Amino acid sequence: MTLELPTPPAETRQPALRLSMKPRGCSGGAVDGAWWPRSADPATEFPPLLAVLGADGRVRRVSYHLGSWRRAGRTLDVGDVTVRMEGFHFIQPDTVILVNADHTRIRLLVVPSPRANAVHAVPEARGTVDEDRWEGDGGRA
Repeated sequence: MTLELPTPPAETRQPALRLSMKPRGCSGGAVDGAWWPRSADPATEFPPLLAVLGADGRVRRVSYHLGSWRRAGRTLDVGDVTVRMEGFHFIQPDTVILVNADHTRIRLLVVPSPRANAVHAVPEARGTVDEDRWEGDGGRA
């Protein structure tokens, strides 16, 4: 007998986590993996990541660059574990660091989606090379 479970409605399904980790035993390099979040909202993006990488409750802290993410609360509850969220200016903008209970770290390269760039100011296109030169010399168009 086969039991078929109903498919949840599209609006309640979570999109797949876009994460690639180095193979176990592979040492060296500056990062342990790469992560492609869909937005710059920590409350939306970090829980699925922590559910995978901290499934056993070992991740206790997340460090991130303040200019790369929207404001986050000081803590984030993932299941029955409270994870401390720490924003810094000195962390590389394209990385997040997960700190485990035993103080080991997981450093991830963050590859932002085009929609995640809402946090960063995107310069407006200018009209001419002369206008660019004028602004570059200290003038204002």
